[in-house]
Amino acid sequence: MADETFRIDQERNRYAGHVRAINELVDTLRGQNGRGWMPYVAPWHGGTEARVLSVLRDPGPKTQDDTGSGFLCTENDDPTAERQCHAFESAGVDARDVTPWNAYPWYINRKPDASEQAAGAEALVRLLGLMPNLRVVLLQGGDAQATWRRLEKRHPEFAAQDRFQVVRTYHPGRQALWSPDPEVRASRERHRKNALDQVAETLRS
Repeated sequence: MADETFRIDQERNRYAGHVRAINELVDTLRGQNGRGWMPYVAPWHGGTEARVLSVLRDPGPKTQDDTGSGFLCTENDDPTAERQCHAFESAGVDARDVTPWNAYPWYINRKPDASEQAAGAEALVRLLGLMPNLRVVLLQGGDAQATWRRLEKRHPEFAAQDRFQVVRTYHPGRQALWSPDPEVRASRERHRKNALDQVAETLRS
């Protein structure tokens, strides 16, 4: 996204066929119940055609219109997006196989509280209904996993489904992976690698 040509292309194709329904959902959710702004999903990704839904905590500063790209994208100019990009590439998961999202999809740049997790779960339910090819929901971090538990409690049909697999691992941010104990740090990195390998294996099967 630091490349102006790439960024302009993403903006130009914001409502391309494969991301139209998702970004129209974003338009609907923006400002809903006073919740504020929300980034679009970049057309670089698979949108409704993706087989992997990647869920983090909340949109980062580099997704904002004024200081960043305005999109959720693994090509955003920030360290977490860079780690995500490398992790998917190393596992052999193409960007078009992934749609990025957040447990709390509105911009707050902090940990969501219980009511915000509940709102995020309802938004996530609506997104799931737009992704017929979904094979894996990748929950990265405790907030993504907590929001998913709320979703399953309020919508038990998702707990009982066999359409897609749920894979849980650590958030890719430095803070989530860091520990003063080098063995713990290494264990968390291995956990992430194994999770991404599991995603790739599911797509190959």
